[in-house]
Amino acid sequence: MRRLLFFFRSTFFSDCRSGIHVRGSGSAVPGVPSGGVYVDIPHGVPQRTIARLLAENGVVRSRIAFEALCRSRKRRKLEAGEYFFDHPLTSFEVFDALANGRVFIKELVVPEGFTMFDIADLAANEGFLSRDDFLAAARDPSLILDLAPHAPSLEGFLFPATYEFPRHVTGKEMTTAMVKRFRQIWIALPPTDAPAAHHTVQDVVTLASLVERETPRPEERPHVAGVFANRLRIRQPLQCDPTVAYALTLAGKYTGKLNSEDLRFASPYNTYHNRGLPPGPIANPGEASLQAAAAPSPTHDLYFVANTEGGHFFSKTFREHNQNVVRYRRLLQQPQSQAVSSAPSATTVSKTSPARPR
Repeated sequence: MRRLLFFFRSTFFSDCRSGIHVRGSGSAVPGVPSGGVYVDIPHGVPQRTIARLLAENGVVRSRIAFEALCRSRKRRKLEAGEYFFDHPLTSFEVFDALANGRVFIKELVVPEGFTMFDIADLAANEGFLSRDDFLAAARDPSLILDLAPHAPSLEGFLFPATYEFPRHVTGKEMTTAMVKRFRQIWIALPPTDAPAAHHTVQDVVTLASLVERETPRPEERPHVAGVFANRLRIRQPLQCDPTVAYALTLAGKYTGKLNSEDLRFASPYNTYHNRGLPPGPIANPGEASLQAAAAPSPTHDLYFVANTEGGHFFSKTFREHNQNVVRYRRLLQQPQSQAVSSAPSATTVSKTSPARPR
């Protein structure tokens, strides 16, 4: 009996201290994938099942020894989730990883100005879930109805940021995290007493989405917001190209470019045909655009057109605006060599068709 006990103790400490390779030719257990192994620990399963899953996947050498380790540390609970093992670990280190819940996560970086359709494509391309699964969650506005009771979807409230998600995440879990981040940013925005033609949270976020899509320059966004605020005040159509692009996207007809016929497309989102803001946001704005929409810069300007350097020429009258349009077209006709030397970087290219009067 003493010999059997001695043998068990020797085996236990040997297995717990030995590293188990799960990548490369040094794998100690045949059949383990060379690129590492994922182990999914379901909620509520006993330690015996956890030990079996780890042993079957080559993460620990002995199921019995790992069970014994769990009993010796019974005050610590092993957390459910998906874990990834791709380098040698002792059983003690495996236990510590599970006890501390170091589950496998991947980053998802959502850029400012992405629409919910862009985010759906991004999440699908990164292998998190299908495009349709994300869009099904994003089209349900229930997560934000307390702040924006008339929101048609979560568009505008899926805050652009860097997120960490497990491999098998649902659309609801993704959108919940993004809306939670939006709420944190919204609450932290500095208070403002600036008068505006928009009052509700939905209106501010909608205006911010237009600003986000019109200019890539954070320092220019309050000025663009001021132009839109002026137009809203005098009931002049906003004539914002990105709203037309979004209307066509909703209808599945956007080709990536706009023409004069597109500007006549019948949609409540078309701000060439409809006065005021569109029914909801057309993209997901970042903090700078939200702040700009909440406190637009005081200005008398009513028009702007791109300047070929990522920014815009602003003007107070339509006559001045037409002069700026001519100026813009002349800049476009510069010799190729000069244009190349002064061309803006890809990150500062305007998101709209710039030569069209606004």
